[in-house]
Amino acid sequence: MTPSILITISAGIALALGVIHLYLTFFTRSFAPRDVALETALKTVSPRISGQTTMWKAQTGFNASHSMGVILFGLVYAYLALEQTAALFHSRFLLGLGVVTLVAYMLLARRYWFAVPLLGISLSLGFFLAGISAAYNGG
Repeated sequence: MTPSILITISAGIALALGVIHLYLTFFTRSFAPRDVALETALKTVSPRISGQTTMWKAQTGFNASHSMGVILFGLVYAYLALEQTAALFHSRFLLGLGVVTLVAYMLLARRYWFAVPLLGISLSLGFFLAGISAAYNGG
């Protein structure tokens, strides 16, 4: 596969994860605690930083903004790989930023999340690294 296709697959995986996460945040109860009493408490208790929100609203906002960041990553790197190929593969900054971002997400997934996002981000990172390798090794 060409370097551009490999990076596009990587970006597509990240984009899909972000869209699914955003959907789960707003249209399902996937992030609701199994304990009803805890959910009630989260909807009434404010974090120490501000009394203007609740823990429930804060976690919903965090999940949404997290999703939007992964979606942005996917869209930007898919665009770069498909439309600005030379700019992407001639920029160590853009390639390095992509790797660092995916490694950071992978470490977060390993430490704080669960198997599905860890697998998805690991696959995305693998395709990203394969794209870089193919670009620099004549692929």
